[in-house]
Amino acid sequence: MPLSLTVLGAASPHPGPGRPCSGYLVRGGGAEVWVDAGPGTFAELQRHTDPARLTAIWISHLHADHSADLLAAVYAYAFGGLTPPVPVPVYAPADLPRRLAGFLGRPDAAFLGGVLDFRPLYDGHEVRHWNLRLTARAVAHGTEAYGLRAESQGSVLAYSGDSGPCDALTELAHHADVFLCEADLDRHRDGARPVHLTPEDAGAHAKGARTLVVTHVGPGLTRESAVDRAAAVFGGRTTAAREGGTTTF
Repeated sequence: MPLSLTVLGAASPHPGPGRPCSGYLVRGGGAEVWVDAGPGTFAELQRHTDPARLTAIWISHLHADHSADLLAAVYAYAFGGLTPPVPVPVYAPADLPRRLAGFLGRPDAAFLGGVLDFRPLYDGHEVRHWNLRLTARAVAHGTEAYGLRAESQGSVLAYSGDSGPCDALTELAHHADVFLCEADLDRHRDGARPVHLTPEDAGAHAKGARTLVVTHVGPGLTRESAVDRAAAVFGGRTTAAREGGTTTF
């Protein structure tokens, strides 16, 4: 199975009609991984695969626009007949089980043990599923947050998650076939510590990659303007993440 990226959603900071928040299906080396679970993405996931077949779920950080649809998955797995044959590994910041349990009015997430297997991320975390290797790097988002490097049979996808400028993004993108990178901001606020990227930041961090795919474009920008501005700095092939689109490499 070649490495592929399917965009389930790319909206920021809330979903719109036909535009779920951040979520992606990454396939490669025999594995299928749901990367980020923004509102609306669980429904879109079902257009492309049976959720019971997922190899793993990988969550960059716990802001709702990247994680809230895990509740939909819980209901599907626990009560909706989509129960996986074995618990699905969920790689995410360590506080995720407590947050899910609190929302569902439970003291802890032990009752989900039959469907989800929570495994905390950390900087440098690495795991292999079949022939797909997933590596996490801590990024700068003002909360525990990670970028991802997915590698299979010589192909590489890098993903920024949500982040301000930081060296980890450049390292993730180095020699990547595709760098999926947020471009949330029109400009940085004076004196504020940046927790998102401008299109120019995305282009600069993508320098080591072959292709830049701009995602998570905020309300102060259009996808077209974000792509144009990022491409002017990157200098290579630059496109926008669009819902339902699949890239194979």
